[in-house]
Amino acid sequence: MSSLDDIKNELPEDTRNFVSKVWENLPSSDRSNLEEMIQKIPLDSRLQYLAELAQKEYKFAFGKKSHIAIVGPANVGKSTLYNQFVHAKTDKAEVGPLPGTTRENQIADTGLFSLIDTPGADAVGELGDEDRARAFEAASGADLLIVVFDAVQGIKRSELDLYKDLRALNKPYIVVINKCDLIKKHQLPSVLRKAAGNLALPDEQVIGIVAKDGKNLDHIIAAIANLEPEIVAALGSSLPAYRWRLAWQAMVSAAGSAGLIALLPLPFADFVPLLLTQTALIIAIARIYDYNITFARAKELIATFGIGFLGRTIFSELSKFGGIPGWLLAAAVASSTTVAMGYAAVIWFEKGERLSSENLTQITKSVTTYMLDFMKNKIKGRPTKETLKGQIADALNAYPNKEQGIINTEIILEGKREEETYE
Repeated sequence: MSSLDDIKNELPEDTRNFVSKVWENLPSSDRSNLEEMIQKIPLDSRLQYLAELAQKEYKFAFGKKSHIAIVGPANVGKSTLYNQFVHAKTDKAEVGPLPGTTRENQIADTGLFSLIDTPGADAVGELGDEDRARAFEAASGADLLIVVFDAVQGIKRSELDLYKDLRALNKPYIVVINKCDLIKKHQLPSVLRKAAGNLALPDEQVIGIVAKDGKNLDHIIAAIANLEPEIVAALGSSLPAYRWRLAWQAMVSAAGSAGLIALLPLPFADFVPLLLTQTALIIAIARIYDYNITFARAKELIATFGIGFLGRTIFSELSKFGGIPGWLLAAAVASSTTVAMGYAAVIWFEKGERLSSENLTQITKSVTTYMLDFMKNKIKGRPTKETLKGQIADALNAYPNKEQGIINTEIILEGKREEETYE
Protein backbone atom coordinates (compact mmCIF):
# COMPACT_ATOMS: atom_id res chain seq x y z
CA MET A 1 0.00 0.00 0.00
CA SER A 2 1.48 3.35 -1.09
CA SER A 3 1.18 6.77 0.53
CA LEU A 4 1.72 10.19 -0.98
CA ASP A 5 5.08 10.48 0.76
CA ASP A 6 6.15 7.13 -0.72
CA ILE A 7 5.21 8.34 -4.17
CA LYS A 8 6.89 11.74 -3.77
CA ASN A 9 10.14 10.14 -2.64
CA GLU A 10 10.32 8.37 -6.00
CA LEU A 11 9.97 11.60 -7.99
CA PRO A 12 12.53 14.13 -9.27
CA GLU A 13 12.72 17.35 -7.25
CA ASP A 14 10.81 19.65 -9.63
CA THR A 15 7.94 17.18 -9.93
CA ARG A 16 7.96 16.56 -6.17
CA ASN A 17 7.70 20.31 -5.50
CA PHE A 18 4.80 20.65 -7.90
CA VAL A 19 2.94 17.70 -6.34
CA SER A 20 3.42 19.25 -2.90
CA LYS A 21 2.09 22.61 -4.09
CA VAL A 22 -1.00 21.04 -5.63
CA TRP A 23 -1.59 18.92 -2.53
CA GLU A 24 -1.43 21.91 -0.20
CA ASN A 25 -4.08 23.74 -2.20
CA LEU A 26 -6.56 20.87 -2.43
CA PRO A 27 -9.68 20.79 -0.23
CA SER A 28 -9.69 18.00 2.35
CA SER A 29 -12.38 16.08 0.44
CA ASP A 30 -10.20 16.02 -2.68
CA ARG A 31 -7.21 14.87 -0.64
CA SER A 32 -9.24 11.94 0.65
CA ASN A 33 -10.23 10.90 -2.87
CA LEU A 34 -6.65 11.12 -4.08
CA GLU A 35 -5.30 9.22 -1.08
CA GLU A 36 -7.73 6.41 -1.87
CA MET A 37 -6.43 6.20 -5.41
CA ILE A 38 -2.77 6.55 -4.42
CA GLN A 39 -3.05 3.50 -2.18
CA LYS A 40 -3.79 1.42 -5.29
CA ILE A 41 -0.63 2.50 -7.12
CA PRO A 42 2.33 0.11 -6.78
CA LEU A 43 5.74 1.63 -6.07
CA ASP A 44 7.70 1.11 -9.25
CA SER A 45 10.53 2.89 -11.02
CA ARG A 46 8.10 3.62 -13.85
CA LEU A 47 6.09 5.81 -11.49
CA GLN A 48 8.63 8.58 -11.91
CA TYR A 49 7.90 8.57 -15.61
CA LEU A 50 4.13 8.51 -15.02
CA ALA A 51 4.35 11.43 -12.61
CA GLU A 52 6.40 13.51 -15.02
CA LEU A 53 3.89 12.62 -17.74
CA ALA A 54 0.95 13.82 -15.67
CA GLN A 55 2.61 17.00 -14.44
CA LYS A 56 1.52 19.09 -17.45
CA GLU A 57 -2.09 17.92 -17.11
CA TYR A 58 -2.14 18.92 -13.45
CA LYS A 59 -0.70 22.31 -14.33
CA PHE A 60 -3.65 22.72 -16.71
CA ALA A 61 -5.98 21.76 -13.88
CA PHE A 62 -4.48 23.49 -10.85
CA GLY A 63 -1.98 26.10 -12.10
CA LYS A 64 -2.33 29.71 -11.03
CA LYS A 65 0.26 31.69 -12.99
CA SER A 66 -1.32 34.86 -14.31
CA HIS A 67 1.11 37.54 -15.54
CA ILE A 68 2.01 38.08 -19.22
CA ALA A 69 4.27 40.86 -20.53
CA ILE A 70 4.36 42.03 -24.15
CA VAL A 71 7.91 43.10 -24.97
CA GLY A 72 9.99 43.97 -28.01
CA PRO A 73 11.45 46.85 -30.01
CA ALA A 74 9.69 50.19 -30.39
CA ASN A 75 6.89 50.63 -32.93
CA VAL A 76 6.32 46.94 -33.67
CA GLY A 77 2.67 46.96 -32.56
CA LYS A 78 2.95 45.85 -28.92
CA SER A 79 0.24 48.25 -27.75
CA THR A 80 -2.05 47.27 -30.63
CA LEU A 81 -1.68 43.61 -29.68
CA TYR A 82 -2.25 44.52 -26.02
CA ASN A 83 -5.52 46.23 -26.93
CA GLN A 84 -6.77 43.04 -28.62
CA PHE A 85 -6.68 41.29 -25.25
CA VAL A 86 -8.09 44.18 -23.18
CA HIS A 87 -11.86 44.66 -23.07
CA ALA A 88 -12.39 47.82 -20.99
CA LYS A 89 -11.97 51.05 -22.97
CA THR A 90 -10.38 52.72 -19.97
CA ASP A 91 -7.60 50.11 -20.01
CA LYS A 92 -6.77 50.49 -23.70
CA ALA A 93 -3.25 51.64 -24.56
CA GLU A 94 -2.58 54.68 -26.70
CA VAL A 95 -1.26 53.76 -30.12
CA GLY A 96 0.39 55.85 -32.83
CA PRO A 97 2.66 55.66 -35.86
CA LEU A 98 5.63 57.26 -34.12
CA PRO A 99 8.09 55.26 -32.00
CA GLY A 100 7.93 55.99 -28.28
CA THR A 101 4.16 56.40 -27.95
CA THR A 102 4.31 54.02 -24.98
CA ARG A 103 6.68 55.39 -22.35
CA GLU A 104 5.40 53.63 -19.24
CA ASN A 105 4.38 50.07 -18.44
CA GLN A 106 0.61 49.75 -18.63
CA ILE A 107 -1.15 46.95 -16.80
CA ALA A 108 -4.68 45.69 -17.33
CA ASP A 109 -6.57 42.96 -15.53
CA THR A 110 -8.16 41.06 -18.38
CA GLY A 111 -10.03 38.73 -16.04
CA LEU A 112 -7.89 36.39 -14.00
CA PHE A 113 -4.54 37.31 -15.54
CA SER A 114 -2.76 40.61 -15.85
CA LEU A 115 -1.30 41.81 -19.13
CA ILE A 116 1.52 44.35 -19.31
CA ASP A 117 2.25 46.60 -22.27
CA THR A 118 5.83 47.85 -22.24
CA PRO A 119 7.88 50.59 -23.95
CA GLY A 120 10.24 49.74 -26.76
CA ALA A 121 13.26 48.05 -25.27
CA ASP A 122 15.72 48.79 -28.04
CA ALA A 123 15.96 52.59 -28.00
CA VAL A 124 19.23 54.37 -27.27
CA GLY A 125 20.12 57.46 -25.23
CA GLU A 126 18.95 58.44 -21.77
CA LEU A 127 15.22 58.14 -22.51
CA GLY A 128 15.84 54.89 -24.35
CA ASP A 129 17.67 53.46 -21.36
CA GLU A 130 14.73 54.39 -19.13
CA ASP A 131 12.27 52.71 -21.49
CA ARG A 132 14.42 49.58 -21.63
CA ALA A 133 14.66 49.45 -17.84
CA ARG A 134 10.87 49.67 -17.50
CA ALA A 135 10.35 46.96 -20.11
CA PHE A 136 12.82 44.60 -18.48
CA GLU A 137 11.33 45.27 -15.05
CA ALA A 138 7.96 44.11 -16.36
CA ALA A 139 9.50 41.13 -18.15
CA SER A 140 11.39 40.05 -15.03
CA GLY A 141 8.17 39.93 -13.01
CA ALA A 142 6.08 38.15 -15.64
CA ASP A 143 5.25 34.46 -15.83
CA LEU A 144 5.39 34.48 -19.63
CA LEU A 145 6.63 36.83 -22.36
CA ILE A 146 5.15 37.64 -25.76
CA VAL A 147 8.13 38.91 -27.77
CA VAL A 148 6.98 41.00 -30.74
CA PHE A 149 8.95 41.87 -33.88
CA ASP A 150 8.06 43.67 -37.12
CA ALA A 151 7.63 41.67 -40.34
CA VAL A 152 8.79 44.59 -42.49
CA GLN A 153 11.86 45.47 -40.43
CA GLY A 154 12.86 41.86 -39.87
CA ILE A 155 15.39 40.69 -37.28
CA LYS A 156 18.38 43.03 -37.42
CA ARG A 157 21.38 43.03 -35.09
CA SER A 158 19.64 45.28 -32.54
CA GLU A 159 16.56 43.04 -32.45
CA LEU A 160 18.72 39.94 -32.12
CA ASP A 161 20.64 41.49 -29.22
CA LEU A 162 17.37 42.38 -27.49
CA TYR A 163 16.05 38.86 -28.05
CA LYS A 164 19.17 37.34 -26.47
CA ASP A 165 18.83 39.63 -23.43
CA LEU A 166 15.18 38.67 -23.00
CA ARG A 167 16.02 34.97 -23.25
CA ALA A 168 18.59 35.47 -20.51
CA LEU A 169 15.69 36.17 -18.11
CA ASN A 170 14.85 32.44 -18.33
CA LYS A 171 11.13 33.06 -18.79
CA PRO A 172 8.80 31.01 -21.00
CA TYR A 173 8.21 33.04 -24.16
CA ILE A 174 6.61 33.02 -27.57
CA VAL A 175 7.76 34.98 -30.61
CA VAL A 176 5.28 36.96 -32.69
CA ILE A 177 5.96 38.68 -36.03
CA ASN A 178 3.46 41.52 -36.46
CA LYS A 179 2.34 43.55 -39.50
CA CYS A 180 2.22 40.51 -41.77
CA ASP A 181 -0.45 42.30 -43.82
CA LEU A 182 2.29 44.60 -45.13
CA ILE A 183 4.12 41.66 -46.71
CA LYS A 184 2.99 40.26 -50.07
CA LYS A 185 1.18 37.00 -49.52
CA HIS A 186 3.57 34.88 -51.57
CA GLN A 187 6.57 36.35 -49.73
CA LEU A 188 5.24 35.91 -46.20
CA PRO A 189 6.31 32.27 -45.65
CA SER A 190 9.86 33.19 -46.64
CA VAL A 191 9.86 36.20 -44.30
CA LEU A 192 8.68 34.10 -41.37
CA ARG A 193 11.22 31.36 -42.11
CA LYS A 194 14.02 33.91 -42.26
CA ALA A 195 12.95 35.40 -38.92
CA ALA A 196 12.87 31.93 -37.36
CA GLY A 197 16.32 31.19 -38.76
CA ASN A 198 17.77 34.43 -37.41
CA LEU A 199 16.39 33.60 -33.97
CA ALA A 200 17.54 29.96 -34.22
CA LEU A 201 13.97 28.75 -33.70
CA PRO A 202 11.93 26.09 -35.53
CA ASP A 203 9.61 27.67 -38.11
CA GLU A 204 6.49 26.63 -36.18
CA GLN A 205 7.61 28.59 -33.11
CA VAL A 206 7.34 31.93 -34.92
CA ILE A 207 3.77 33.19 -35.22
CA GLY A 208 2.82 35.66 -37.93
CA ILE A 209 -0.01 38.01 -36.94
CA VAL A 210 -1.84 41.22 -37.81
CA ALA A 211 -2.40 42.84 -34.43
CA LYS A 212 -4.65 45.63 -35.70
CA ASP A 213 -7.40 43.18 -36.72
CA GLY A 214 -6.57 40.28 -34.39
CA LYS A 215 -5.55 37.89 -37.17
CA ASN A 216 -4.00 34.72 -35.71
CA LEU A 217 -4.65 35.82 -32.14
CA ASP A 218 -5.93 32.29 -31.58
CA HIS A 219 -2.46 30.98 -32.54
CA ILE A 220 -0.99 33.07 -29.74
CA ILE A 221 -3.54 31.64 -27.31
CA ALA A 222 -2.70 28.08 -28.36
CA ALA A 223 1.03 28.72 -28.05
CA ILE A 224 0.60 30.12 -24.54
CA ALA A 225 -1.50 27.12 -23.56
CA ASN A 226 1.10 24.71 -24.85
CA LEU A 227 4.05 26.55 -23.32
CA GLU A 228 2.65 27.53 -19.95
CA PRO A 229 -0.35 25.36 -19.02
CA GLU A 230 -0.63 26.97 -15.60
CA ILE A 231 -2.06 30.07 -17.26
CA VAL A 232 -4.74 28.27 -19.28
CA ALA A 233 -7.60 28.62 -16.81
CA ALA A 234 -6.96 32.34 -16.54
CA LEU A 235 -7.05 32.68 -20.32
CA GLY A 236 -10.28 30.72 -20.55
CA SER A 237 -11.96 32.84 -17.92
CA SER A 238 -10.94 36.17 -19.41
CA LEU A 239 -11.17 35.27 -23.12
CA PRO A 240 -14.36 33.22 -23.55
CA ALA A 241 -14.13 33.31 -27.34
CA TYR A 242 -11.00 31.17 -27.19
CA ARG A 243 -12.20 28.57 -24.71
CA TRP A 244 -12.57 25.84 -27.32
CA ARG A 245 -8.99 26.37 -28.57
CA LEU A 246 -7.71 26.18 -24.99
CA ALA A 247 -9.78 23.09 -24.23
CA TRP A 248 -8.49 21.41 -27.39
CA GLN A 249 -4.90 22.14 -26.34
CA ALA A 250 -5.58 20.51 -22.97
CA MET A 251 -7.18 17.53 -24.72
CA VAL A 252 -4.20 17.02 -27.05
CA SER A 253 -1.79 17.08 -24.12
CA ALA A 254 -3.88 14.66 -22.05
CA ALA A 255 -4.38 12.35 -25.04
CA GLY A 256 -0.62 12.15 -25.52
CA SER A 257 -0.13 11.23 -21.88
CA ALA A 258 -2.94 8.67 -22.05
CA GLY A 259 -1.41 7.05 -25.13
CA LEU A 260 1.93 6.65 -23.39
CA ILE A 261 0.36 5.32 -20.20
CA ALA A 262 -1.32 2.63 -22.29
CA LEU A 263 2.12 1.34 -23.28
CA LEU A 264 3.26 0.73 -19.70
CA PRO A 265 2.61 -2.79 -18.35
CA LEU A 266 1.65 -1.61 -14.87
CA PRO A 267 -1.02 -3.04 -12.60
CA PHE A 268 -4.14 -0.87 -12.82
CA ALA A 269 -2.68 0.70 -16.01
CA ASP A 270 -6.18 0.89 -17.47
CA PHE A 271 -7.52 2.51 -14.32
CA VAL A 272 -5.44 4.55 -11.92
CA PRO A 273 -2.89 6.42 -14.09
CA LEU A 274 -5.39 7.01 -16.90
CA LEU A 275 -8.07 8.06 -14.44
CA LEU A 276 -5.72 10.55 -12.81
CA THR A 277 -4.84 12.06 -16.19
CA GLN A 278 -8.45 12.20 -17.34
CA THR A 279 -9.62 13.63 -14.02
CA ALA A 280 -7.07 16.42 -14.35
CA LEU A 281 -8.37 17.07 -17.88
CA ILE A 282 -11.97 17.35 -16.64
CA ILE A 283 -10.91 19.83 -13.94
CA ALA A 284 -8.87 21.83 -16.47
CA ILE A 285 -11.79 22.09 -18.91
CA ALA A 286 -14.11 23.06 -16.07
CA ARG A 287 -11.73 25.89 -15.13
CA ILE A 288 -11.48 27.04 -18.74
CA TYR A 289 -15.28 27.34 -18.78
CA ASP A 290 -15.19 29.12 -15.40
CA TYR A 291 -16.49 26.29 -13.23
CA ASN A 292 -14.80 25.20 -10.04
CA ILE A 293 -15.43 21.50 -9.46
CA THR A 294 -13.95 19.04 -7.01
CA PHE A 295 -11.74 16.08 -7.76
CA ALA A 296 -14.54 13.76 -6.63
CA ARG A 297 -17.05 15.42 -8.96
CA ALA A 298 -14.64 15.10 -11.89
CA LYS A 299 -14.34 11.36 -11.18
CA GLU A 300 -18.13 11.10 -11.11
CA LEU A 301 -18.38 12.75 -14.53
CA ILE A 302 -15.88 10.29 -16.00
CA ALA A 303 -17.94 7.44 -14.61
CA THR A 304 -21.08 9.05 -16.06
CA PHE A 305 -19.48 9.25 -19.49
CA GLY A 306 -18.56 5.56 -19.24
CA ILE A 307 -15.17 6.14 -20.85
CA GLY A 308 -13.38 3.18 -19.25
CA PHE A 309 -15.93 0.62 -20.44
CA LEU A 310 -16.12 2.27 -23.86
CA GLY A 311 -12.35 2.07 -24.33
CA ARG A 312 -12.19 -1.61 -23.44
CA THR A 313 -15.11 -2.37 -25.78
CA ILE A 314 -13.53 -0.59 -28.76
CA PHE A 315 -10.14 -2.20 -28.08
CA SER A 316 -11.80 -5.62 -28.07
CA GLU A 317 -13.72 -4.93 -31.28
CA LEU A 318 -10.71 -3.65 -33.24
CA SER A 319 -8.30 -6.30 -32.00
CA LYS A 320 -10.45 -8.98 -33.65
CA PHE A 321 -9.50 -7.72 -37.10
CA GLY A 322 -5.80 -8.35 -36.54
CA GLY A 323 -2.93 -6.69 -38.36
CA ILE A 324 -2.65 -3.87 -35.81
CA PRO A 325 0.23 -4.00 -33.30
CA GLY A 326 -1.10 -4.21 -29.76
CA TRP A 327 0.91 -1.19 -28.57
CA LEU A 328 -0.49 0.95 -31.40
CA LEU A 329 -4.07 -0.09 -30.76
CA ALA A 330 -3.73 0.49 -27.01
CA ALA A 331 -2.22 3.94 -27.52
CA ALA A 332 -4.83 4.94 -30.11
CA VAL A 333 -7.76 3.80 -27.97
CA ALA A 334 -6.44 5.44 -24.79
CA SER A 335 -5.78 8.75 -26.54
CA SER A 336 -9.07 8.66 -28.46
CA THR A 337 -11.23 7.94 -25.43
CA THR A 338 -9.50 10.84 -23.68
CA VAL A 339 -10.35 13.14 -26.60
CA ALA A 340 -13.95 11.91 -26.62
CA MET A 341 -14.20 12.58 -22.90
CA GLY A 342 -12.83 16.08 -23.52
CA TYR A 343 -15.54 16.71 -26.12
CA ALA A 344 -18.15 15.49 -23.67
CA ALA A 345 -16.78 17.75 -20.93
CA VAL A 346 -16.83 20.81 -23.20
CA ILE A 347 -20.48 20.19 -24.13
CA TRP A 348 -21.29 19.61 -20.46
CA PHE A 349 -19.72 22.82 -19.20
CA GLU A 350 -20.65 25.01 -22.16
CA LYS A 351 -24.23 23.89 -22.79
CA GLY A 352 -25.17 22.03 -19.63
CA GLU A 353 -26.03 18.98 -21.72
CA ARG A 354 -24.73 15.43 -21.97
CA LEU A 355 -23.57 13.61 -25.06
CA SER A 356 -25.64 10.56 -25.82
CA SER A 357 -23.81 7.26 -25.38
CA GLU A 358 -24.31 6.58 -29.09
CA ASN A 359 -22.57 9.77 -30.12
CA LEU A 360 -19.81 9.39 -27.55
CA THR A 361 -19.14 5.96 -29.06
CA GLN A 362 -19.30 7.43 -32.57
CA ILE A 363 -16.75 10.13 -31.73
CA THR A 364 -14.42 7.65 -30.04
CA LYS A 365 -14.50 5.21 -32.94
CA SER A 366 -14.01 8.00 -35.45
CA VAL A 367 -10.99 9.41 -33.62
CA THR A 368 -9.53 5.92 -33.01
CA THR A 369 -9.81 4.95 -36.68
CA TYR A 370 -8.26 8.24 -37.72
CA MET A 371 -5.42 7.88 -35.20
CA LEU A 372 -4.62 4.35 -36.36
CA ASP A 373 -4.56 5.37 -40.03
CA PHE A 374 -2.39 8.39 -39.26
CA MET A 375 0.16 6.67 -37.04
CA LYS A 376 0.55 3.28 -38.70
CA ASN A 377 1.80 5.04 -41.84
CA LYS A 378 4.29 7.16 -39.93
CA ILE A 379 5.66 4.90 -37.20
CA LYS A 380 7.59 1.80 -38.11
CA GLY A 381 8.18 -0.47 -35.13
CA ARG A 382 7.59 0.31 -31.49
CA PRO A 383 8.43 4.03 -31.08
CA THR A 384 10.21 5.97 -28.35
CA LYS A 385 8.03 7.82 -25.85
CA GLU A 386 8.90 11.17 -27.41
CA THR A 387 8.10 9.95 -30.93
CA LEU A 388 4.75 8.49 -29.94
CA LYS A 389 3.59 11.53 -28.00
CA GLY A 390 4.68 13.78 -30.86
CA GLN A 391 2.76 11.65 -33.37
CA ILE A 392 -0.37 11.72 -31.22
CA ALA A 393 -0.17 15.52 -31.03
CA ASP A 394 0.48 15.81 -34.79
CA ALA A 395 -2.44 13.52 -35.55
CA LEU A 396 -4.89 15.39 -33.36
CA ASN A 397 -3.80 18.82 -34.53
CA ALA A 398 -4.41 17.65 -38.11
CA TYR A 399 -7.73 15.99 -37.23
CA PRO A 400 -10.26 17.37 -39.75
CA ASN A 401 -13.19 17.28 -37.29
CA LYS A 402 -11.45 18.96 -34.39
CA GLU A 403 -13.41 22.19 -34.64
CA GLN A 404 -16.13 22.52 -32.07
CA GLY A 405 -18.77 23.56 -34.58
CA ILE A 406 -18.36 20.36 -36.62
CA ILE A 407 -18.84 18.19 -33.57
CA ASN A 408 -21.80 20.23 -32.32
CA THR A 409 -23.75 19.73 -35.55
CA GLU A 410 -23.35 15.96 -35.38
CA ILE A 411 -24.09 15.16 -31.75
CA ILE A 412 -27.31 14.17 -30.06
CA LEU A 413 -27.67 15.70 -26.63
CA GLU A 414 -29.52 14.22 -23.74
CA GLY A 415 -30.03 15.33 -20.16
CA LYS A 416 -29.40 18.63 -18.42
CA ARG A 417 -26.63 19.53 -16.01
CA GLU A 418 -27.75 20.12 -12.45
CA GLU A 419 -26.55 23.67 -11.87
CA GLU A 420 -26.60 23.39 -8.10
CA THR A 421 -23.85 20.79 -8.29
CA TYR A 422 -21.40 23.54 -9.19
CA GLU A 423 -22.52 26.28 -6.84
